[in-house]
Amino acid sequence: MFIIGPLKTEKFIQLIESQNTIGFKVDLKATKNDVKGEVEKLFSVKVADVRTCVTAKGEKHAFVKLAAGSKAEDIATKLKMA
Repeated sequence: MFIIGPLKTEKFIQLIESQNTIGFKVDLKATKNDVKGEVEKLFSVKVADVRTCVTAKGEKHAFVKLAAGSKAEDIATKLKMA
């Protein structure tokens, strides 16, 4: 398991609504392909793009943009974010 949990700040909630992108805190050793595969497997969606960054706190965040047929809002609802 590379995904630690969803990111639930206002910024990430806005990304869900405006860009069909959902944010996760992930393991530092996780690659973009690891995150993509795990999101597609766990939530049965298609991923268009994954961007990652390491924060000043030493955490790794992944921004997962979903393909046109998939909705980030559905994942947020499953994770009880919305």
